[in-house]
Amino acid sequence: MSDQRIPLLVNWLNQIPQKLGLKIDTLAPASSDASFRRYFRIESAGGTLVVMDAPPPKEDCRPFVDIADRLAAVGLNVPKIIEQDLDQGFLLLSDLGPTTYYNKIIKGVEDSTLQKMYRDALSALVRMQAANVQGLPRYDTERLKEELGLFTEWYTSVHCKTTLTPEILQSLDGVFDVLVKHNAAQPQVFVHRDFHSPNLMLCEDEKFGANPGILDFQDAVAGPITYDLASIVMDARTTWEEPQQIDWAIRYWEQARKSNLPVPADFADFHRDYEWMGLQRNLRILGVFARLNHRDGKASYLAHMPRVNQYVRQVAGRYIAFKPLLRVLDQLDQVQTKVGYTF
Repeated sequence: MSDQRIPLLVNWLNQIPQKLGLKIDTLAPASSDASFRRYFRIESAGGTLVVMDAPPPKEDCRPFVDIADRLAAVGLNVPKIIEQDLDQGFLLLSDLGPTTYYNKIIKGVEDSTLQKMYRDALSALVRMQAANVQGLPRYDTERLKEELGLFTEWYTSVHCKTTLTPEILQSLDGVFDVLVKHNAAQPQVFVHRDFHSPNLMLCEDEKFGANPGILDFQDAVAGPITYDLASIVMDARTTWEEPQQIDWAIRYWEQARKSNLPVPADFADFHRDYEWMGLQRNLRILGVFARLNHRDGKASYLAHMPRVNQYVRQVAGRYIAFKPLLRVLDQLDQVQTKVGYTF
């Protein structure tokens, strides 16, 4: 993205009331994400603040402001909006700290600390699912099915350079219909859509608020209750083995039942629900990561594809309904079918 916006940003910051004591010369890049948004940190009289640059018309700050209010209303730790210029695409936000869950994990973390981090995150998820969903986009059958097209278009065709026969495409479409029908029938709640380690801030210092801080929520929808759990236990950025996935899923499920969220009374049914939702999400992610690489030149996402592929296989290999998908994965991965391996 061109830095033509930097002068606009600096000019806006200079117009903010002097009582904040912004030190313009400390403005420095903080992070960016898969969209056109980027973030800066800046020193102020009261400590560091964060600046969001979301250039119109590619981005819109209004959903971020709306969702921040909804999540704050249920007691979650989200950035406070200190100043805003929605027309130019600038927000001045409170700082939730420098360390994401992902940063902490890749640097190495003791298991006791990790478990505390994720217990906090699961408690936040239960609270988040009680947030107001009025007026949010619906994560319905049509949208779920449309997103699976990313797998076929960008992962299969572009990334794997494979043209599937009409018969295989029809079989795959049948699998997608079964998957989408099951997932769309789940109870609908507030869905963050990317509730995973890069978007959770580890707030160890009380000045940053309660753990976790929650970011990147502007694309929230009303959708299936297991979506965000699948996001965090089948994290595209860090590998969690199945026993750990199940442990966290049970902890969430128990809390959800105590909070009267509409989860199945039998954990076996709930386990199937979040696995099928995880399959849906990870097929989409394979397509998204392929698109980020091939269309947008963001090759770093390729490093996560083997992990996401493994999550897909974990579920596809367990249920008879997904055998046609497993055959496609084998073809894409150039896996030789074992002697005696039948479908």
